[in-house]
Amino acid sequence: MVTLREPDPRKTAARDQILAGRKRLSVGEIRHAAAALAEVAQGAAAVRRAATVAAYVSIGAEPGTGPLLDALAAAGKRVILPVLQRDNDLDWAVYTGDLVPASRGLLEPTGPLLGPDAIATADLVLVPGLGVSHAGERLGRGGGSYDRALARVPRGTDVWIVLYPSEVGLTVPVEEHDRPVTGALTSHGVTLFV
Repeated sequence: MVTLREPDPRKTAARDQILAGRKRLSVGEIRHAAAALAEVAQGAAAVRRAATVAAYVSIGAEPGTGPLLDALAAAGKRVILPVLQRDNDLDWAVYTGDLVPASRGLLEPTGPLLGPDAIATADLVLVPGLGVSHAGERLGRGGGSYDRALARVPRGTDVWIVLYPSEVGLTVPVEEHDRPVTGALTSHGVTLFV
């Protein structure tokens, strides 16, 4: 279990800078990037091989995942999406195309809950974030939900952060609980980390 500490001021500064950049994006730019993101993902070998993909529903100016989720489902993938629990941990449910409003402005799937360990069944895990280093060090939003969830993912499973191209290759402050990702998915392509 991840215990929350005082925020690292370096991470806070990096988050603020990236979020400010995202706020400058137009609705058209976000939509165009979302369509390109779905197209890039469909061409990736790890996506084609995956039977189950753990993903998430984007909100606001995050790289759009709506077209991606629909493309994965249309390709016959079992897509599981997070359901935020009161303790900030993540449960999971299968995406059937239906989403309902939830706390914190999130959208969540309507199906039965599968349990927090369901993420361990995914062949590919797509996670949100704000940036990633060249070594795969992920900068999240700071809530700790994905730190807990990623601790349940078996080593060797592909874990990709979904970002805008400019958010790849940043300097990311790292803490003990941070687990690196194996790749970054953007509208321009997939970057894999060793």
